[in-house]
Order: sequence, then C-alpha cells, then structure tokens
Amino acid sequence: MTKHYLMVGAGLSGAVIGRMLAEAGHRVTVADARPHVAGNCHTTRDEATGVMVHVYGPHIFHTDDAEVWDYVNRFETFLPYKNRVKTTSQGAVYSLPVNLHTINQFFGQTLRPDEARAFLEGKADTSITDPQTFEEQALRFVGPELYEAFFKGYTLKQWGCSPTELPASILKRLPVRFNYDDNYFFHKFQGMPENGYTAMVERILDHPGISVKLNTTVGRDEAADYDHVFYSGPIDGWFGYELGRLGYRTLDFERFDYQGDYQGCAVMNYGDVGVPYTRITEHKHFAPWENHDGSVLYREFSRECGSEDIPYYPIRLVAEKAMLADYVALAEAESNVTFVGRLGTYRYLDMDVTIREALDCGRRCLATLDTGDRMPAFTVDPL
Repeated sequence: MTKHYLMVGAGLSGAVIGRMLAEAGHRVTVADARPHVAGNCHTTRDEATGVMVHVYGPHIFHTDDAEVWDYVNRFETFLPYKNRVKTTSQGAVYSLPVNLHTINQFFGQTLRPDEARAFLEGKADTSITDPQTFEEQALRFVGPELYEAFFKGYTLKQWGCSPTELPASILKRLPVRFNYDDNYFFHKFQGMPENGYTAMVERILDHPGISVKLNTTVGRDEAADYDHVFYSGPIDGWFGYELGRLGYRTLDFERFDYQGDYQGCAVMNYGDVGVPYTRITEHKHFAPWENHDGSVLYREFSRECGSEDIPYYPIRLVAEKAMLADYVALAEAESNVTFVGRLGTYRYLDMDVTIREALDCGRRCLATLDTGDRMPAFTVDPL
C-alpha cells in the first residue's frame, strides 16, 4: 500500500530518507522554510568571482563509512580534498591539529617523535588523573603553554564560556600527533563535491515520487495529513518551545572579497582572545581544482543563539540535557512523527553520520511496513 510521507526539512536527513521511500514506491513531500535545499551545507556559485561559496560556513566531507561514501558519489562527483588548518597565535602561524611540526616550531626544538612525547609529558599536569573539564583535559595532555596558545582563547570565543565549564569530551576530538601529518581529519574517504552540496541534494531529491516545497513552514498541526512525518527541525520547535528553548551557539559571518590569494589556505584559526573572530575561511581553497583571481572570505563570530538565529552547535550542558529529556518524553508520546538529524535529536553530527542515520532510518521505516510495527519517535537515542 502506497504511503504519503512528509519530510520537514530539505537537508541531508530529509533528502536521504525521502529518496529511499520514494524509490520504494511511496509518495514523499519535502518542505523547507528556506528558499533552497541542502540546509546548512547549502553552496552557491558567486557571480562576481566564480567561487563556490559555502553559504553557512564550510562543510568538508570525511568518513570511514564506505556505503555513505558510495551514496554521495552516486549523486555528485567528490574530488580529493585534505583539510589543512592553520592558526595564528601570539604573532606566529602554526599548523593544526597540534603535530610534531607545531611542537618543534612553538618551543624552538628539533625533537623526534619519542622525544616530543616525553617533552610534552614533562609539560603536562600529571596530577590530573581523571580530567573532567576541557581545561583539565588540555593541561593533562599538552600542558599550559600549548593550551594557552591554541585552545583557551579559541574555546572562550567559540563557546562563550570558560573552558572550566565545558566537559573534557569536547577536547577528546582534537588529537595531538607525533609526526608531521597536518591532515586535520584521519578518515579513509575525504573530499568535496565538484559542483557543491546543493547540486548533490537537488539530485537526491530529483525523483518523480518526491515533491519539494520551499519557503514553506510546516507545523505539528499538519502532521495528521500524512501517514508519517520525519522532522529534522529543532525538537523544541515542534512543541512550540513549551518547555523553553534548548541552547545553541550560532555563527555570524562577515563576508569580504579580495583580489588574489588572501591567506594561502582554506581555514585560518585565531587563538588569541583579543581577536574577536574565531577563524577566517577562504572559500576558493575548498575547491583546489579550480582557479579564480578573486576570492570570497568569511570572518566567523560565535555567539549565543537567539530565537531568530540559525542554530549551529547544541550546547548540551547539564541544564540543556535536562530539558532535552523532557522534550524526548513528549516526542515519544507522539504517534506519527520521527525526529531525525542534528536539530531533531539535538546532537552535533558530521555529514557522514547524518547520512548513515538517515539510511538506517529509511530502512527501519520500510521494515515496519512489512512487520506492522510502529515507527519510533527516535531511531537513535538523543540522550
């Protein structure tokens, strides 16, 4: 029996789930409040310079998931791209993540890998045996000098609070390497879509069983018109924020153009507290196979997300987790909606994980049609 499904949001979650259900013969409506598809990974070609601009900040695709890599390459050609981040700190430029070159340059040394390990261990605060905060984690593993130069100021600006208030888990994602590898990511598959992410999502949605409605806001009241709803908007928004708003950080982008090459790399972080922005991104360097005389750059400023802002990073500290638990209870009482994606589950998700979860969610939905089981509110536990 053909079902009619609604995807609220035309980002990766809605597009991937919608495509799978449409290919299985069902009707799919995809609605998005914005005038474009692809959500925050929306890209567009700048008319003046020809540069492919990542409108909501850069998105770099990296994964170890072969099925996800094959999936995105089905809809767009991904060309090789390695993210090599630099940082300006205390009047000098270093490479990130912290690697053997960073250590030797910063301390004026010529250490071998084993020597560098011992050297940093000597800098570390070994009295910290079970780091609980971001600051404790940094002091334990890299010591005060590298912490002050590369982590403290950037974190203050990015999260708007002291590193003593953030969990150690945030820093565990930032490795220290005792070799000269400056590839920011370590995944097997890394690349950028040749024609941008929006072109890829448009192709995913290009199916006769899918209708796309842009500039369209869909609320909880309209859910009853469909057999099932997949909601990738903010979970608190589905319930009209009746329990309060979950906390996010948002980003402001200050665009500027430059004739030539402004910084020689795609991403330049700024670790000093006195610099108000966290980083500058130069978008033509995200497509190294292209050549452009002009350049488009963004200065990024992080701040608390207001009610009219685009939510980027879920804060997920103690108060937010408590409120999230209450919203999850409300969600699980709903009868025909499944919450998906970064906003629907209030989790920070890389693109590959978003696609993996969407593929799994779509398969779960098709399986329930065979078994007669109810589609759950969550296919991944948001707590």
